Amino acid sequence: QVQLVESGGGLVQAGGSLRLSCVVSGSIFRINDMGWYRQAPGKQRELVAAINGGGITNYADSVKGRFTISRDNALNTVYLQMNSLKPEDTAVYYCTATTARRVNYWGQGTQVTVSS
Repeated sequence: QVQLVESGGGLVQAGGSLRLSCVVSGSIFRINDMGWYRQAPGKQRELVAAINGGGITNYADSVKGRFTISRDNALNTVYLQMNSLKPEDTAVYYCTATTARRVNYWGQGTQVTVSS
């Protein structure tokens, strides 16, 4: 059974930093894309950042220059370094992994709350 387990969320003041981690475990075919989405109350889930198997990254405009996505393929882990956090970054953050066979997996989510 494939599991994605996020960690690193929490409460932080505006301007602070957090680092999210997501470990993929279980029997999973080769992972291509990994990424982070977020969903704030009353809003649709949105892409925050993504990284493909070649290390090419993609960011939402709202986080460019503040967030950095990275991955460790040997550990099947993806990270999201979040700096200069703003109250509008408050959301549940979800990790996702897509295999070479285009099967998509999701984590259970981790809450990030930024106080003003």
